[in-house]
Amino acid sequence: MIGSELGRMNLEYPYEIVKQLASSNAVVLFSTSGSDCMCTVAKRLLLGLGVAPITIELDHHVAGPDIQAVLSRLAVDGSRQPIPAVFVGGKFLGGIETLIASHINGTLIPLLKDAGALWL
Repeated sequence: MIGSELGRMNLEYPYEIVKQLASSNAVVLFSTSGSDCMCTVAKRLLLGLGVAPITIELDHHVAGPDIQAVLSRLAVDGSRQPIPAVFVGGKFLGGIETLIASHINGTLIPLLKDAGALWL
């Protein structure tokens, strides 16, 4: 019983981190630092739109691997790569494919405005 409680606590703690960050910030980007080009693309796209996301670099976070496991569970849209992961207005938007598709189809700006990340 103790082992299963520990396993559940390990999953709940990173889930709570993700939930708290996403619900208390307009835009949150879970990323990795360094040479991951898709994370760089996501950051530059958001910054280029005038959005300053809260960026969590998972390779520098003490719970990074556990948070990444939570994000992998959220990315059930067929995405093989859960990072970068973007939350807008407290809701999971998706990974880089969803972010770019939302930008191209014109739905990203309204989402960002509704979340309070853009004022224009």
